[in-house]
Amino acid sequence: MHVLVTGGAGFIGGHIAEAVAKRGHDVTVLDNFEPYYDLGIKERNVDTARTAAAESGSTYELVEGSMTDESLVDDLVADADVVYHQAAQAGVRTSVEEPQKVNEYNVDGTMNLLEAARHNDLERVVLASSSSVYGKPEYLPYDEDHPTNPVSPYGVSKLASEQYARVYNEIYGLPTVALRYFTVYGPRMRPNMAMTNFVSRCLHGEPPVIYGDGTQTRDFTYIDDIVGANAQLLEDDSADGEILNVGSTDNIDIRTLAEVVRDEIDPSLELEYDEAREGDAEHTHADISKANNVLGYEPTVDIRDGVSKFIDWYRENQEWYDPLVRSS
Repeated sequence: MHVLVTGGAGFIGGHIAEAVAKRGHDVTVLDNFEPYYDLGIKERNVDTARTAAAESGSTYELVEGSMTDESLVDDLVADADVVYHQAAQAGVRTSVEEPQKVNEYNVDGTMNLLEAARHNDLERVVLASSSSVYGKPEYLPYDEDHPTNPVSPYGVSKLASEQYARVYNEIYGLPTVALRYFTVYGPRMRPNMAMTNFVSRCLHGEPPVIYGDGTQTRDFTYIDDIVGANAQLLEDDSADGEILNVGSTDNIDIRTLAEVVRDEIDPSLELEYDEAREGDAEHTHADISKANNVLGYEPTVDIRDGVSKFIDWYRENQEWYDPLVRSS
């Protein structure tokens, strides 16, 4: 099978490309290497997936380009059997500062992909969406029928993208699945996330800094669970046309997360607080019953085990990863 992973040099896309390559499938990665964070992490993602392909006897091709390049997207989609569409301009705060750019990459880029896909005989397009589509909760946990009132341009762009995918399934019969991710973390994650900063600061004997009062809650989902759900869709058509939450069973407030990290590394440290950041949702909490019913999805890593695994990985990779986090 030939698999195209857009945004495949990024955190989630890189892990998906690696997992697909390990299964012996040929992988093409499209990434524009947007300098949203230090590109050293993207380079490591590429090297890891390329090594996986070499060890399994499959092929790995990296194409540097943008989802906004319609001709390039057409050519790459024409050669693919399955597409994992992970490419996006990430970052809630970036979207507040540059909403037009986010729309161009996330919405226009997705339209280029869907247009190319409907003219080719693809087995499936799996699109990365986000819990950011929900916005302010009317009730928790969020199920897929919860009203979607995003509070950032990023959330709006993800909502538009997943709805276009749904419509392309209904009108053109294109097999699409949209997965709403809930705060994904794990090895090689973006350096500007709360967990990476908590871990880095604690390892350097500095108190973790919480933005806001720390009562914000998140569903933290370990990368292995996200990859597992995506990998299943290589050959499983039971979710075609659906939008599914892919989260965890763990809902934790940011203060408690900081305490869990602090207590594992240096319990003597105090917590520090700073002003809340604009555009961040107050709460996210996933109802994953639909994904369980449709795909049998069950998260396998709880937050405390996941934090421990991430800290172990961070320590083993601190020489190259820590400077990227410290400079973000």
